[in-house]
Amino acid sequence: MLATKIRAAFAPCRLGTWPAPLEAHPALARALGLQALWLKREDLTGGNKMRGLEFLLAGAPPRSVFVTIGATGSSHCLATARGAKTLGYRTAVATFPQPETDASRAVAASTAATANLVVSASSILTLPWAMLRAWRAAHHLGRGTPHWISGGGADPRAVIGHFLAALELGSQLDAPPDTIVVPLGTGGTAAGIALGVAWLGWSTEVVAVRVAPWLVANRWRTLRLAGKTAALIGRDGIELGVPRSAIRVRVVEAMGKGYGHPTPQGERARVLAAEHNLRLDPTYGAKAFGFLQRSDVNVQRVVFWHTFAWP
Repeated sequence: MLATKIRAAFAPCRLGTWPAPLEAHPALARALGLQALWLKREDLTGGNKMRGLEFLLAGAPPRSVFVTIGATGSSHCLATARGAKTLGYRTAVATFPQPETDASRAVAASTAATANLVVSASSILTLPWAMLRAWRAAHHLGRGTPHWISGGGADPRAVIGHFLAALELGSQLDAPPDTIVVPLGTGGTAAGIALGVAWLGWSTEVVAVRVAPWLVANRWRTLRLAGKTAALIGRDGIELGVPRSAIRVRVVEAMGKGYGHPTPQGERARVLAAEHNLRLDPTYGAKAFGFLQRSDVNVQRVVFWHTFAWP
């Protein structure tokens, strides 16, 4: 089995309980005018970021320190701090401000309580200085040179985890969906899903709903991550046989005023989801889910990738 071979070759650690549930929601599907709707509940297993961190945190020496960056409400920063703490490691994170919501405040508080050091930048412009301070301080938190993790965990090693999630989805459905909808931040989750869909041979369209600035959330970067991940797996002797032309992603816009700013469409989506006992955050989930309410969208059998784990 491909997933078994990959895990044997890359030896990830274990941070989540897999498989993440796939739930059918017929009532919500009817409310949206869909034939069928499934939710891939990554939120119930610690959030999508844990998939990648199983590969990024694996094999580090005892008392290692990991350094990363993100917004004050970054689910990646919180997941990194939690995952590292579970494994006996330490973390230093540099953060930049984002609009305050219930979700971002809860994440910020949990990150502050879990990470060993949080260095807060006054704005995105001063983030490089905060990063430098966090990196320097990390040398005194543990043993050896600190380990750097890119913002959002957008690294080919991490994308392997999301590729395995797509294979997991393949074992949970009797037939491919028409569409998979996923929030697009730094691109790792969408890249892994797109690579997995291509390997499965599905004609499913992967719709990545952009919720972050174009510089980090764009189609070119997402496809590049997917291609580099396929190459990384191949270098370890596991040939996927997926041509780059088979990896496809459609990026749609939903960021609105800026990263973390709630949008009217996202808030409407959040209200509808709440009526069906589904809790969405305003930064990622609500904006992505709002795609399904657009009047110009015609999809029928949809998997929605629910990524955000509430603290």
